[in-house]
Amino acid sequence: MNKSNARSIPKTFDSLTTMRPLRPIRNESDLDAATQILDRLAVLDRRTRDQEDYLQTLSLLVETYEERNHAIQTNDLDPLDLLRSLIEARDMSASDLGRLLGNRSLGAAILRGDSQLSKSHIMSLCKHFAVGPELFLRPVSRARKAG
Repeated sequence: MNKSNARSIPKTFDSLTTMRPLRPIRNESDLDAATQILDRLAVLDRRTRDQEDYLQTLSLLVETYEERNHAIQTNDLDPLDLLRSLIEARDMSASDLGRLLGNRSLGAAILRGDSQLSKSHIMSLCKHFAVGPELFLRPVSRARKAG
């Protein structure tokens, strides 16, 4: 971020709320405006305590709106597809997954469907990806089992 943009961000909570009041986000226009402010605050090398408080509060408002209006439906994904999506989103390899689970070769075996996730594996995945265990406890689809 260049210095002129950094200087244009208010340093006090009151000034920030004057720029964009902390109110519920009701539409995509509100979301765009809030996201622009979040982006500007997030890239600052140093934030004041007020900037940090404002950033955290505005982030919660954005998260609430996105959960209501842009939620990703995972009901139709089986655990293996979901796991593949999560590791792809984190740019992880099968080896990275294996290391996370305690055995480097285990990652590839799980992704191929040759090995199952244990309860301890699921707990490690939940902690690493910040998701609930129910995502990995769904039955694998019959098509997947047959293939």
